[in-house]
Amino acid sequence: MYKRIIDLDQNPSRSFFLWGPRLTGKSTLLKDLYPEAVYIDLLISEKFIQYQKAPGTLREEIESLLKKEPDRRRLVIIDEIQKVPALLDEVHWLIENRHMIFGLCGSSARKVRHGHANLLGGRADRFELFGLVYRELGRNFSLERILNHGYLPSFYDLSDPERALRSYCADYLKEEIAAEGLVRNLPQFSTFLEAASLSDSEIVNYATIARDCGISAPTVKSHFEILADTLMASFLPAYQKRPKRRVVTSPRFYFFDAGVVNHLAKRGKLHPGSELFGKAFENWLYHEIRAHRAYTEKYYDLSYWRLSTGVEVDFILGAMECAVEAKSSRKITTDHMKGLRELKKDHPKVKRSIIASLESTARDTADGIEIMPYGEFLEALWDGQII
Repeated sequence: MYKRIIDLDQNPSRSFFLWGPRLTGKSTLLKDLYPEAVYIDLLISEKFIQYQKAPGTLREEIESLLKKEPDRRRLVIIDEIQKVPALLDEVHWLIENRHMIFGLCGSSARKVRHGHANLLGGRADRFELFGLVYRELGRNFSLERILNHGYLPSFYDLSDPERALRSYCADYLKEEIAAEGLVRNLPQFSTFLEAASLSDSEIVNYATIARDCGISAPTVKSHFEILADTLMASFLPAYQKRPKRRVVTSPRFYFFDAGVVNHLAKRGKLHPGSELFGKAFENWLYHEIRAHRAYTEKYYDLSYWRLSTGVEVDFILGAMECAVEAKSSRKITTDHMKGLRELKKDHPKVKRSIIASLESTARDTADGIEIMPYGEFLEALWDGQII
């Protein structure tokens, strides 16, 4: 088991939500951190049915527990809380009236939010668990492995993850999409999922995907929203502040895991030097930066920048604190620097310009572009030296 670096309190004084995609290790982490907690797993069908029919049962059980142990306020973990959103009203009451502390764990906030469920009005902190990151893997890190296998703890060490990834995607369709009633036509959504994988790290063209899948553009857009709500993907906004030239304003789309993308897009094994290896490398750096901003709780702005001519920079961290290009090349050339140099023309106050690459030694260009091996970049990021 890999030691996770998310900063959850050993003895929480406030209730909290822990969100994260399926199999990122939420349940394992909570059981390891809080072995004495009362643990309620809504994946157990009897519990699910019981609480769905009578959410008040939770309050009765906690009242009974407090009667037996009046001086002890044990943490209560509820896993897969999105399956019974009505439980949140009971949780709210128990926090307010019995001063209980809850850890609420789930892989989708869609049903909770869209059903106007009680999100506890600031009475619970919010955390998100991502797949494995560079610093958690340590000496076990392998670039080719992580870009082929993905970031899920259960899959990273497998000799061949394809079967596991196939099952993962099938379970997502069955348990997240079908079981939660998020779409009416599951085969149609499955087709969409494969088409969406081809848009990873790109600006989404809804009309093209709609035409390829034989569905309407509004339906395609709602399907992308489902991916975001179930934490399978996210959108990276465009940087639009004080543009001197015409810039692209549409967001870019990223799946949460390169291994899942590889399976859905039928990429096969990725090898250094290929275009698909480069796309997976960009997905991975996005994953690392998102995890960093969440785990450090800095929550700095994260965006990308692109001119209408197509010249772009992959990631803008903060208010032009740092501009980062992801290049899976062993030799960075002038062409790789074009985006950063054009960015400086419009935003000369950008503090740092970095290309995270496969070069073996760090070097600086005459105009201040830092070319860094990806490992050095990530060490600097996690050490707080980038932002």
